[in-house]
Amino acid sequence: MKDGGRLAAAIEVLTEVETRHRPVQLALRDWGTAHRFAGSGDRTVIGNLVFDALRHKLSVGARVDADTPRMLVLATYVLTWGMGLERLREVLEQDHHAPEPLTEAEDKAFASAGTVTLTGNAAADVPEWLWPEFEKAFGERAVEEGRALSERAPIDLRINTLKSDRERLLKRLAHVGVEATEISQSALRIKPKPGANRMPHVQAEEGYRKGWFELQDEASQIAAILAGAKPGEQVLDLCAGGGGKTLALAAAMENKGQIYAHDADRLRLAPIHERLKRAGAHNIQVRDPASGDIDDLIGLMDLVFVDAPCTGTGVWRRRPDSKWKLTEKALVDRLEDQRNVLKTAAVYVKPGGRLVYATCSLLPAENADQVTAFLEANPEFEAVSALDSWKEHFGTDAMPSYVNERGDVTLSPATTQTDGFFLALLRRKA
Repeated sequence: MKDGGRLAAAIEVLTEVETRHRPVQLALRDWGTAHRFAGSGDRTVIGNLVFDALRHKLSVGARVDADTPRMLVLATYVLTWGMGLERLREVLEQDHHAPEPLTEAEDKAFASAGTVTLTGNAAADVPEWLWPEFEKAFGERAVEEGRALSERAPIDLRINTLKSDRERLLKRLAHVGVEATEISQSALRIKPKPGANRMPHVQAEEGYRKGWFELQDEASQIAAILAGAKPGEQVLDLCAGGGGKTLALAAAMENKGQIYAHDADRLRLAPIHERLKRAGAHNIQVRDPASGDIDDLIGLMDLVFVDAPCTGTGVWRRRPDSKWKLTEKALVDRLEDQRNVLKTAAVYVKPGGRLVYATCSLLPAENADQVTAFLEANPEFEAVSALDSWKEHFGTDAMPSYVNERGDVTLSPATTQTDGFFLALLRRKA
């Protein structure tokens, strides 16, 4: 396929996403199934166009004064990818599979796009109703943070120290452009590629199949490290999901002690069994909610890790369509879920034990505000500085930019080059 056909396909897919409210991955998959002549390279370019159009939907739409799927895709090609207006005109005129040529009004909008000045949520590509929360969280840096959340995400890998080490994997994965990250010693990164370029398929690598590394954003890895799990402890991962942080905790504990992996949604737990086997993690007991409860763990845990259900505002780089689907009702529902899961988690912490509260959100209502409310309602718990844990594990060379008076830490793409993530450490008084 030439660029014209790819642009037309991206417009078709984005129209499907916008009008039928379909998940973008499903829309792309179905388009590929119905158009088997398209090669893997074509599907990559089409997917990149669609995702980038969603990432910059507000800012690009404002620059060309239109937010239709057609104009968003064409503007992504011209402005975000830097192909230029002349190139677009040529593609639309010369490829008979291309969309219709530009109208006079569209041509004029593109010609003047560079003179448009954007401010506030439009400049940041953040939904208008969420903008006050972003300003509350980041102040003068709100636009910078929003823009960073609209960029493409890297591929982050966590070195499984039960089986491998950083030096070995840097050599083994040099051909895919892997680099060491600045904060965690167990993290490697493949930087995002621009425009039509394809990212490597690291799950096809020998190291992945043998369990030498896992895919996990560095922010999530940092959270597991700051939790301070030690060999021999009793740990409950209450919202384990697919087990990414469970495996990171197992590595930190050197396969010693016991981790109980639990999630209220048993389907989310399904991938964990294969991952445990591949990683060689032997100190993890999966507690499937369908086959039994965890009442026997009440009051016995040295550490309870709560990766709470949230709006996912911190992972917009990876799920740009979720940015525009998020509603005020969904936020209210997540706030209630968080209050409930914190209340549940507290009963499993033994005297002197720790409770870790984490989200992949950047909204204060889901983060520091929830911790404050929990501490007020549960005086038997006290705050522990996550910043002190940071200094202990990572030193002071790459300090987090967002730390509140309690010592809670917020990570962000603009400041730590990670997904957005929040972490607070609490302790049940002895």
